[in-house]
Amino acid sequence: MVERKPFRVALVGTDSLRAQEIKNVLAEKRFPLTTIEFYDPEVEEEYSKLTEFAAEPRVIHHLDFSLLEGLDLVFLAADEATNRRCGELALEKKFRAIDLHQTFSMDEKIPVVVAGINEEVIIEQDAFLISNPHPATIILSHLLHLLKPKFGLAKVLAFVMQPASAFGEPGIEELANQSVSLLSAASLKKKVFREQVAFNLLAPIEKAGPDGFTANEKMIMAEVRRVLRDPKLPISLSLVQVPVFHTYGIMTYLEFEKTVSIKEIEALFQTNPLFKLADARKRLTVNSVSVAGKEEIFIGQLKQEETFPQGLWIWAIADNLICGSALNALEIARFLFNRRDEVSPVS
Repeated sequence: MVERKPFRVALVGTDSLRAQEIKNVLAEKRFPLTTIEFYDPEVEEEYSKLTEFAAEPRVIHHLDFSLLEGLDLVFLAADEATNRRCGELALEKKFRAIDLHQTFSMDEKIPVVVAGINEEVIIEQDAFLISNPHPATIILSHLLHLLKPKFGLAKVLAFVMQPASAFGEPGIEELANQSVSLLSAASLKKKVFREQVAFNLLAPIEKAGPDGFTANEKMIMAEVRRVLRDPKLPISLSLVQVPVFHTYGIMTYLEFEKTVSIKEIEALFQTNPLFKLADARKRLTVNSVSVAGKEEIFIGQLKQEETFPQGLWIWAIADNLICGSALNALEIARFLFNRRDEVSPVS
């Protein structure tokens, strides 16, 4: 008879969309945790704020940083300052933590991990703090990881369509409110986005640097290179803010090192369960409405110009909160659990 060691988990920050999704995924996928506690820096009085986990009411506690020490895994989903303090504590006290909000993405000492591609870096670096990357990084990394070994990559260009939920509940509310205001001829309120986002396209969303790229665009490119362990990967991309609530849509142009065909690419997608390749007659159905809430990366239109036999356009779309965040964090957690959980005989 064997006995599993306990695996104690905590979630810091409970109000963000990513916090809500990781909480749901942990329960729905029955992650083998022993206990889970919820902490929020805004809670001042015990029992003043509740949540639900696995269909049971749970208390959200005031964040006492000392209570995180000794836990097996802590998910960081609070504001940047809180995440940074918790992450630094994880490094100091040596407990595992996964940052869900890219607080440490540009820190070369903190591994950026896409499960199924480079999780071994956690063991190589004996990492106590791990960065769950940007949703676009997760989608692009899986796409390139599948195609690069067989065909090589000479160039990667991507237009990344970003949803309002990239800015959390405030982004969703502003898109919804602006849509209602425009349809009712009322005045628009702009707080999250500098310009009207409803029925509009915005690029760039943030302040651009001298080279025209925003900090987020540079971060995604850097993350993809780190995940694929290819610092010279020839990738460039642009973020476009689109008036949808959920899902990242990415139109990618890939130039391979040799001639490829659409049939070869289709066959490769069909070998990987993470991808959902639409039937050629139904590829127009791969859109934000049909993909929101799903777990896979959906592949729609594939295009190849005969004058560019080494080039291909790929339309990929995935839910940013599920496939692009929570499921990746869950698989990182499973990896940590499986590496830690050594069984011992019970007499």
